[in-house]
Amino acid sequence: MAQVTITLNGRDYPIGCGPGEEGRIRELARGVDARIKQFGPQIGQTGEARVLVMLLLTMADELQEAKAGGGGGNGHAPDAMADGIVALARRIETVAERLESPKI
Repeated sequence: MAQVTITLNGRDYPIGCGPGEEGRIRELARGVDARIKQFGPQIGQTGEARVLVMLLLTMADELQEAKAGGGGGNGHAPDAMADGIVALARRIETVAERLESPKI
């Protein structure tokens, strides 16, 4: 397995990927990072996990809109992808809440 380090919201993340996929992962990360930066002025200072949750929910919304607009072929793939993104956003939100709560 290959590994690539991407930067999101000023923080580096090592990501495992298939051999030869490093460039594509970097390209995707640049696009995600640009989207995260768009949230900055709107949300001010907030936890990193919450920014990622907002990004995932925005992307899920866009997928739903694309499906409703007929941009999704048979309609099943965008719907399933959107559902997966929403589920992932919920899991990230749970982790964010745990990280941000004071330890007892």
